[in-house]
Amino acid sequence: MKSLFNYITIITSIIIITTVLLQSRGSSLGASMGGGDSEGYRTRRGAEQGIYYTTIGAGFIFVLSVLLSILSK
Repeated sequence: MKSLFNYITIITSIIIITTVLLQSRGSSLGASMGGGDSEGYRTRRGAEQGIYYTTIGAGFIFVLSVLLSILSK
């Protein structure tokens, strides 16, 4: 059972890395550090919103799988 949690942890970490890289693809290095082009507030739409929610869901599953892996010892 513990190896199942380890596989889930590895898969979700790959998903998190991929989705975070996809999210920051449109911004420059300066914008990622807080120095944007004074864009103001904007909403996420379409695929960007789906990637955002996928990142949140994968993060939740990642934390849950790590905790369950620790508790299954």
